Order: sequence, then C-alpha cells, then structure tokens
Amino acid sequence: MIDINAQTQLCGVIGNPVEHSLSPAIHNAAFRKLGLNYVYLAFRVENLDSAIHGVRALGNVRGFSVTIPHKVAVMPFLDEVETTARHIGSVNTIVVENGKLLGYNTDGSGALRALTDAGVALKGQRVLIVGSGGAARAIAFALADKTDIERLTILGIEEAERHRLIEDLRAKTAVRVEGGHLDAATLGDAVKDAHLLLHCTPLGMSPNVDRTCVPAALLHSSLTVMDIVYNPLETRLLREAKAVGCRTIRGLDMFLNQAVAQFELWTRQPAPVDVMRTVLESHFS
Repeated sequence: MIDINAQTQLCGVIGNPVEHSLSPAIHNAAFRKLGLNYVYLAFRVENLDSAIHGVRALGNVRGFSVTIPHKVAVMPFLDEVETTARHIGSVNTIVVENGKLLGYNTDGSGALRALTDAGVALKGQRVLIVGSGGAARAIAFALADKTDIERLTILGIEEAERHRLIEDLRAKTAVRVEGGHLDAATLGDAVKDAHLLLHCTPLGMSPNVDRTCVPAALLHSSLTVMDIVYNPLETRLLREAKAVGCRTIRGLDMFLNQAVAQFELWTRQPAPVDVMRTVLESHFS
C-alpha cells in the first residue's frame, strides 16, 4: 500500500458528469500493482478555464483524462497537441511535462492496439466504419495516420457530420476514403466488400441490448467485427458475428487499451494490463 505524501503524483479525470467513471478504479489498481506513488481522482469541472489555470499552478500533477463535455474545448488551453489528436480535433489525455500541458487522443490508438492484440493485420485491408461521431473520428484518423489500409468507408446517418469527417480525412491524410448514408443498400454493399467492420454508434448499448444496425444476414465469415460498445461485454452484433464465424473484438478491449495508453504516457512504464482488465470485467460481469 502506497502512502499519500508530498511526493504523490496526481492524475485524474475532468468532465461533467464524472460520477459514473471507471477510470479511478482502473488506474488506482494499476498504480497499486506497480507500487507507484500516484493517485487518480475524479473531478467534476464546470469552469474549464479556471480548472486548467489551477492545474498549471499546482505541483505534483502528472496528467488527466478528459471526458465529455471538455474533449474539444480543452484544446486551446494546451501548449502542444499530438498530430493525430489535432487531426481528430479532440483530446482525451493531458500529460504535464516540464510545466507544459501536452494533449493526446488515446481512443483511436486504443482501438488499434485492440485490433493488433487480436491478431488483425491492417495493411491492405478494406475497412468499414459504421457511424461518424467522436469515436468514429478518432478511430478513422488513427487508421489513416498510423496504418497502411487499402480503403476506408464511412457510413453514417448524420449527413453534415459524416461529410465533415470524410472531407477532413481527405484533406489531412493520404487514405483512400469514401462514404455514404447508412441504409440497407449501402450497408449491404459495404459489408460484402469489407475485411474489417468497426461499429462506432451507441446502438446495442445497455439497456437496449437487443438492437443492432448490422443485420446478421449481411455478415460473412471472412469479416472481422469490432464493436466499440462495451456494456454489455458481448453485444448482439458480436454474438451474431461470432455465430457466422467472424473474428470478433469487444468494445471493452478498446476501452481498456485507451486507458493503458494513458497510464503509459503518465508513468513511462508498461501498464499491468491484466489487472486493469480484471477491474473492468468484474464491473460489467
């Protein structure tokens, strides 16, 4: 057990609300496992300007997770923002380094790490993203910036949001990207041609666990399916994909790996992944 003292390094999550956050349980378990003199707390923040000024005024602050509604609004307050996070247009992680506030987005890299851990070789793959919101944006830019996929297809319902994402990808990356409205016809054609399907909408999240926007009849055994929804641990989409022989990847693995990336940015040490996974799985089980 680590004693809290004048050398304790502070990490935390800033957002509003934060009462539901699992991050304190995940990160504090990891700190304890490695015997690190760190502590992680949740801070409900309404006045972001004042909060960031407070961070700059304090010693022993190592970094923060950033959640809704501050992921975009916090960016002008930072000294530097990593390239992919800048392309995404939001950060979920702040690292305090030599008095500077550095911004990162580990949502996309967490998804890539989950795919890699599952043995997915991304080079030359045709990838379909269903959804065009914040999570889709983070994953799309991570794929475009850090992998050599063949093509990225984005289907979404919100036309302006989808159009903005596609145009931003074309302007800021070299990825071949196309997209369209999410409906039965476009989905059927896109799934048939895809190697990897990434579901990035809230559909199927508890309590609406019987919903899916990808009918089981469209799924084929050569497809890898990842669902970013992590509650329930196995969504209807993943259950039906597994039934037809698809390789499946849970949303929990993306959520876990974005936290792992944060931990490693703050501590510069390999995270105890098994400990962090156990905390998450015990909560949802």
